[in-house]
Amino acid sequence: MATYRGAKARMMRRFGDVMFRAPKYHRIVDKRPNTPGMHGPKARRGKKSEYGKRLEEKQKLRFRYNVLEKQMRRYVKRAFNSKGVSGHVLFQILESRLDNFVYRLGYGTTIWSARQLVNHGHVLVNGKKVDIPSYELKAGDVVTLKEKTRANAQVLESINLTPLNLVPPYIEVDRENFTGKFVSLPKREDIPEKIDEQLIVEFYSKYV
Repeated sequence: MATYRGAKARMMRRFGDVMFRAPKYHRIVDKRPNTPGMHGPKARRGKKSEYGKRLEEKQKLRFRYNVLEKQMRRYVKRAFNSKGVSGHVLFQILESRLDNFVYRLGYGTTIWSARQLVNHGHVLVNGKKVDIPSYELKAGDVVTLKEKTRANAQVLESINLTPLNLVPPYIEVDRENFTGKFVSLPKREDIPEKIDEQLIVEFYSKYV
């Protein structure tokens, strides 16, 4: 499955929000808080149209979870066909992804570094290797880092940047054994993302 390969700091400057723990992005956005582009220093974040607001929230969601448009539409269609609140269900699907779970545990400073750990076979789900970033966890699933990966300098640095109070309540963490349990599907108020899912639902309602 493809992944976003564009300029990540540029996207965060565009959104006016640092979405990941990697220190380099905080430094870049703090140093250059204006919008990107040749007119960035003079440009103002003007008032957007209703369509523009919905489009930006959709783009933020895709960027944050590293999901391309085709796959996002499949997720949205599932959410629309569910019995729950569409926006909440969409977040639950995205939070259930293995790459996102590895990021939440603190093993990667960004969704891309977490995805790389999964892709390269460093992650076990219920004791078995799973190398599919989009793999969806179920309540009760246990995710563990392989023994040889636990001494990786980047993983240890990332864990140090992720205090336990940043791990959402729907995840149980055992730092000593490099293990995390997906306790249950999350409530919306427990998902630490500043994204308006209602705008995303409104955006996709014309296309799905």
